[in-house]
Amino acid sequence: MGGALAMGSGVQPGDLRFFSVLAGAGSLGAAARELGITTPAVSKHLALMERRLGVPLVVRTTRRMGLTPEGELYLAHARRILGEIDDLEQLLGASRGMPTGLLRVNATLGFGRSHVAPLISDFARRHPQLEVQLQLSVNPPPLTDDSFDVCIRFGAPPEARVIARHIAPNRRLLCAAPAYLARHGTPRVPHDLVRHPCIGIRQGEEAYGLWRLTSGRGKAATTDAIKTRGNLSTNDGEIAVHWALDGHGILMRAEWDIAHHLASGRLVQVLPQCRTPDADVYAVYPQRHQLAARVRAFVDHVAAALPPRAARVPQASEA
Repeated sequence: MGGALAMGSGVQPGDLRFFSVLAGAGSLGAAARELGITTPAVSKHLALMERRLGVPLVVRTTRRMGLTPEGELYLAHARRILGEIDDLEQLLGASRGMPTGLLRVNATLGFGRSHVAPLISDFARRHPQLEVQLQLSVNPPPLTDDSFDVCIRFGAPPEARVIARHIAPNRRLLCAAPAYLARHGTPRVPHDLVRHPCIGIRQGEEAYGLWRLTSGRGKAATTDAIKTRGNLSTNDGEIAVHWALDGHGILMRAEWDIAHHLASGRLVQVLPQCRTPDADVYAVYPQRHQLAARVRAFVDHVAAALPPRAARVPQASEA
C-alpha cells in the first residue's frame, strides 16, 4: 500500500484533510458547513475519490453516514499523515517561537460558552495568524481521538498517554433557591437529600443520580453515596441551573457555573459542611503536541487568564 501512496495512483493530498473533516462531521451536510462548500460539492468530491481509488469509502443512509472498512483504513492513514505534517509545521514554528496553523479546542457546553469562548476571542486577537476552531460537547471526546488539539475539561483524565495540565481548582457545590428551602426546609445531613427533589444532570461517565458527600476530616472522614430522586433531568448544565433558580429542587453544580448566583443570593449553598468530588479544570492534549507552539501558547494563555479560583463561597470549615 505504501508504494501505491508514493505513486499517487488514487490518493490526492487534498483528499486527506477533506476526508478527515468528512468523517469527523458525521454527515455530508455537516461537512459542507465546516468546509464552507455546498452539500452536492461534498458528495461530488467523495464520489471522485471513490472512483479514483476503486473502492467505496462511505456507506450512505438516510440519517447518517458510516465508513466502510476501506474508509476506516483510509481515515487512519489520512489522520496519521496529516498529524505528521502538522507536527513538522509546529516544530518549525516552535523554532521561531511563533504559534501557527490550526488549533482545535474542545470544551464542555456551559464552561466552554461562558469561559473558554471569551478566552479564545482574546487569544485570536493576539495571534491573528492562527486559525482556531472551538467545539463544545456534553462529554469530552475520547482521548485517543484525533479530532482536537486541546481539551478543557473538569477532572484529571484517567490515562497517562496524554498530558493534563492543572489550570484552576473547582468544586461541585449543592445549592437551591431560597424560596424552595423556605417551602421544603433545609437539609441538615446528607441523608436528608432523599426527601428532596434533586435536579439531575446526565453528563460524563459518572453514575447518574448518585451524589457522594464527604463529612469530617482525616481519619474521621466518612463518605455517603446518596441515591437522589427528582422529576427533572437534563444533559445541559445551564438548563439545570435555571430550574434550580425557579425553585424546582436541589442541584449539584460546578462552582464556576453558580458562584455569581450564590454571591447574589439567588441560590443558597446546601450542606456546606460536606465536600463533594473535585472538578478541577485541566487542559488535556496529546503527548505529540507538547512541543507545538500553538498548543503551548494557548494553554499558557488559559492558565494565566483564568483566576486561581472562582468567586468562592467558603465552606463552613474554612470560615
